[in-house]
Amino acid sequence: MNDLSFLSALVIGLAGGVHCVGMCGGIVGAFSYAIPKGASTQIYAISYNLGRISSYTLAGVLTGWLGQMVSQQVDQGIVLLQFISSIFLAVLGLYIAGWWQGLLKVEALGRYLWRYIGPLSKKMLPFKSPLQAFPYGAIWGWLPCGLVYSVLTWSLASGSAINGAKIMLGFGLGTIPIMFLMALGFEKSKAYLQHPIVKKIMGVLLLIFALFQMYHTFQSSMH
Repeated sequence: MNDLSFLSALVIGLAGGVHCVGMCGGIVGAFSYAIPKGASTQIYAISYNLGRISSYTLAGVLTGWLGQMVSQQVDQGIVLLQFISSIFLAVLGLYIAGWWQGLLKVEALGRYLWRYIGPLSKKMLPFKSPLQAFPYGAIWGWLPCGLVYSVLTWSLASGSAINGAKIMLGFGLGTIPIMFLMALGFEKSKAYLQHPIVKKIMGVLLLIFALFQMYHTFQSSMH
């Protein structure tokens, strides 16, 4: 994997913002109430998002390392993982466009772990300093999310822990704009991104990218 994967993951994070609005709107609302009165929302939002992205990056390290182990043990293992990641990307496109909700079943698998991790975040509220927002964001980075899981399959097929980390870092950075807008209370941006036409456009773009990835994987397997 090269820097193109980082940039592609960044774009997926931006496109996935339409999912973040619906998935994380309530979380950001609770986050806003946890900030001390008169404090800078921006500083707390930065700390929160850095924590969230750190969890994504750590998950990328773990899945990238696991994928490397699989590729070393299984013949054409990396090609198989790349094909699986393309399928998940296509499923994500269908999900965001509203044409098929199969990704919800994948999200359900993560809820078992979330039962133990999620309650830890409540112990950090309300915030007394921006530093508390970092671990709060790190915990919420493990929230069951089909968008995150889809990109994790990509880091799984990246070939190494470093490449997996780069992919998830790029994805996390791509989600920052919409998460920041929500934290600052820009309601118009939420309404715009949740518009059915916008969601369908983003879904189609992800589907096209998934098909491109499948074609590239097929071509690589022939050499």
